[in-house]
Amino acid sequence: MTHFKINGRTNSEQLTLINNSLQLSTALLKTFVTAISPLTKEEWDAFETIWQPFTCKRKTLLTTAGESERYLYFVIEGVQRGYAITSRGEEATIVFTYPYSFSGVADAFLTQTPSAYFLETLTSSEFLRTTHQRLEVLMFQYPAIQTMILKATAWAFKGVLERNVELQVLSAEEKFRKLLTRSPQVLNLIPHKYLASYLGMDATTFSKLLSSVRI
Repeated sequence: MTHFKINGRTNSEQLTLINNSLQLSTALLKTFVTAISPLTKEEWDAFETIWQPFTCKRKTLLTTAGESERYLYFVIEGVQRGYAITSRGEEATIVFTYPYSFSGVADAFLTQTPSAYFLETLTSSEFLRTTHQRLEVLMFQYPAIQTMILKATAWAFKGVLERNVELQVLSAEEKFRKLLTRSPQVLNLIPHKYLASYLGMDATTFSKLLSSVRI
């Protein structure tokens, strides 16, 4: 048998690496799902089969406003940003996603209506992803999977409400401190202009807080 080489590896070695990577990715997904709502072996085996690996480069547009959200993603590597375009043509950052969590424009995915937002990768990214059709079939077949998705959606909604309150009632410094307390790693992962937009402040204010606030 002839073994072709890709990047210095035979095709069989390459296939082994791919399989090992997929097994690790699905193990991470299982850990995440179990923390939300555990599934039986039968339920997990069915759920696992609907996910496919997907990779893309930085600044890849995953979802465009006006289009339906076809995929639910589980982030293995990389950082993504959801944003809207204001009436003045400016970008308003709404959310960031990073390992290990679900990603995608949730409302457009669940309702299969046109997205009001854009979703892009800020870094090269690796995912598992599935389609609405595949997930819907499993939710109908396995009530426990539907329950898990509902719980995940409820936690996401809780986070959205908390963030709305913070944007309405907290000062710029309080919002900045909340960010550093909750997710200090984002300062090294995400360009500061996007963090400023996420917090609802201009880049100058963000820069001043960055140099003056200590946790």
